[in-house]
Amino acid sequence: MPSSRIVVGLSGGVDSAVTALLLKQQGHDVLGIFMKNWEDDDDDEYCSTRQDFLDAAAVADVIGIDFEAVNFAAEYKDRVFAEFLREYQAGRTPNPDVLCNAEIKFKAFLDHAMTVGADKIATGHYARVRERDGMFELLKGVDSSKDQSYFLHRLTQAQLSRALFPIGELRKTEVRRLAAEAGLPNQAKKDSTGICFIGERPFREFLQRYLPRHPGDMRTPEGKRVGSHQGLMYYTIGQRQGLGIGGSKSGSGDPWFVVSKDIPTNTLVVAQGHDHPLLLKAELDAADASWLSGEAPSTGEGVHLAAKTRYRQSDAPCAMTTHGQSAFSLRFRDPQWAITPGQSAVLYAGEVCLGGGVIN
Repeated sequence: MPSSRIVVGLSGGVDSAVTALLLKQQGHDVLGIFMKNWEDDDDDEYCSTRQDFLDAAAVADVIGIDFEAVNFAAEYKDRVFAEFLREYQAGRTPNPDVLCNAEIKFKAFLDHAMTVGADKIATGHYARVRERDGMFELLKGVDSSKDQSYFLHRLTQAQLSRALFPIGELRKTEVRRLAAEAGLPNQAKKDSTGICFIGERPFREFLQRYLPRHPGDMRTPEGKRVGSHQGLMYYTIGQRQGLGIGGSKSGSGDPWFVVSKDIPTNTLVVAQGHDHPLLLKAELDAADASWLSGEAPSTGEGVHLAAKTRYRQSDAPCAMTTHGQSAFSLRFRDPQWAITPGQSAVLYAGEVCLGGGVIN
């Protein structure tokens, strides 16, 4: 690809650092931008924003590229955080990383990059883009254990056409090796985990600041009361930790799991055993669908589809029925564990990510 002006989202982590390094080595005019998306409490012990900014600046210095910080906190609050709270209030478990990519990194950030004369933007995602017959496809990253196409499934053709994911061709071990060879200051920095604006902080404490608590009963599917919950928003389907009920309540030693939430009665339904029938479902409905090609994939003869209903899951073969452009149903060959409303069901045809929707 001819030399161009590329704006890289530098997060302070090693993946985006190596992304910038590779593009600079290829002869591009690279500008590193640190996105500040959260500022409510970025001075507290759990928020790593300041350290991340310093790490990103140090990386830009070593690579020899211009660097600036841009504040998207207002957009983030409007487009990502407000939706995150709405979903939790409705008893669902949203995935803010999916929204952040669609609304901030590939919308607000992309718009900003275009105003400073960028031809493309690049991020440190483990994914790939392929152009075929004038259409852009999103492919899984080569390192299957790090593939992040799941989080990018809401991108459009216009966004994909301007996106570069240089480390999508690499394994994580190679990324670390390149960072070490180049003497990047964050070469050994551990990967960030958790939701960007919550960081490593206690989740309940964080939510409580924004949403009122509504404690209620914890009951078995048969209606027997076995405890009380702190508020439905603090629990997710398949959750085992933090329920506060031991296995002995019913005489069997099997651990308890959240199997469903009864919103109208504010009841948390729990059952014993990892493979309880209520945790295994062969079908799901999804809405608010987004397709990378611009239209729903074909579902005819010879089309082999698979889906992930959560990020760290292997692709599960399924059949899809579309209901217009924005809703669909999936039927899985094998029942799937702990399908969770609010999470994304993302479809694949082999290594090509087709898009997905939000589980109802």
